[in-house]
Parts: sequence; structure tokens; C-alpha cells
Amino acid sequence: MAVLTSALDPSAEAYQRNRAAQLAALAALGDQLALARAGGGPRYADRHHDRGRLLARERIELTTDLEAIAGADLVIEAVPENLDLKLEVMRAIDRAAEDDCVIGSNTSSIPIAELAQAVHVPERVLGLHFFAPVPVMRLVEIVVALDTSASTLTRATAFVEELGKSAIETKDRSGFIVNMLLIPYLMAAVRMYAEGFASREDIDAGMKLGCGHPMGPLTLCDFIGLDVVYAISDSLVEEFKAHEYAPSPLLKRMVASGRLGRKSGRGFYEYE
Repeated sequence: MAVLTSALDPSAEAYQRNRAAQLAALAALGDQLALARAGGGPRYADRHHDRGRLLARERIELTTDLEAIAGADLVIEAVPENLDLKLEVMRAIDRAAEDDCVIGSNTSSIPIAELAQAVHVPERVLGLHFFAPVPVMRLVEIVVALDTSASTLTRATAFVEELGKSAIETKDRSGFIVNMLLIPYLMAAVRMYAEGFASREDIDAGMKLGCGHPMGPLTLCDFIGLDVVYAISDSLVEEFKAHEYAPSPLLKRMVASGRLGRKSGRGFYEYE
């Protein structure tokens, strides 16, 4: 199995950024493999997690050479939510991987059919949408495109289950299940804040204390990344032309200003 992050830009700055992203993705995968192989129970996993994580990471090879995926049974594309970039990576995977290799995309919202057009055997392409933080969140959305074969679906489901995760299956449309339900909720909270209807703290407290959510919508936006939220929202608007998915002008300006949430140190809240 291979996880592909942004490995196509040869510049030194991009290389370091991409390498950090790859290390983070592979570390998360190593954690997940360790937890799964520890038996899934949290008490048992606590005692054996460190040893299991070390053993799992010993099986992971880090590379920026796409030719290294030639013998992989399954490849997961995990570059940013940019259609042109994803198509470039999918074409590169198609050139390097064997014809029977399953190709999954970790896209949050882009229809899989759009990505599968870059592959000469589209029957082997599907969505494998993991949720962050990957070692903690058990859910994986398996997105079945029009051309996805039954064999591809079976192999991908087995892989997800081997990780100790729970798979839900969805047809191929922008946003899939979770983000199609989540984005209108997040956009409503952003518009409420932008219009001065309530403070960020009260909006978040209302959903935490009133609805039992683990975090409020504005905190969640910061956690996901405002650029990611904006990209998903934009994809949903493109597909459905519905107002409830439309990003707030405030969100657009925050992204343009580099206020991306926790990862940039500033979003709806400030972070050290």
C-alpha cells in the first residue's frame, strides 16, 4: 500500500513541505496499523501501542519517487483538494502502478468520476475518505463511482477493515455523506458569526451544550482548515448550485489572508 502526498514539485521549499506532509500521513498510518493489530481494544492497545507502532512503521518506506509504487496492491492519493493537482497525480499513478492495483482517493468532496478519467482502467478507482485525526477517527467513506468494479470495492473494504476502521459506502457525488450534511451546518455558523448575530464562543457553546457536539462549528472549521472547508463548500456549490453550501464572503477573505485555522495559528480563534 502506498500513500501519495504532494511529491511533484521539485523546489526545495516544496520538497520540505511535501516531506513533512508525507511523514505526518505515514505516522498516522503507522499509528492506525498499530492500534488495529493491538486488537482494537483501548486498554489492550495502551499496553502494546508503542511496540506495535514501532513495528508498523518499520514496514513503511518513505519516498518521493512515484516509480516506487510499481508493486503496490493499493495506492491512496492524498494531495490537497485541487482538481488539477489530483488529476496530475492520478495520471502519474496510472503510469507507475500495475493494472490490477486499486487506486483510492482521499478527496473530501471531488467526485471520483472526475478523477477516474485520468486512469486508463477506471474500474479500479474509488474514494477512500479518511477523517482527521486518522488514528482517532474510525470512519472511512468508501465512494463507489459509476465504473468502480465489485472486485475493487471488495478489496478496498477489506483493507479498511484490516485497519480496524468502520466503512460506510456511498455513491459518487460531491461531498459524499458526511460533508454533504456537515458543510451547510458549518456555513450557517460562519454566516451567523459574520452577521454579528452571536459571538464565536456562544455559537460554539450552543452546539456543544445544546446538541452534545464534542466541539462547536467554528472550532471545527479551524480544526479542519478554513482552506479545506472553503474547497469542499466550493465543490458542493459547483455540483448542486444550492445556497446552503455557498461559502461566506468572510470565509473567502480569511482564506485569502492566510487565516487557515489551527495550522496557520489563526482562524476564528487564535492559537499559539
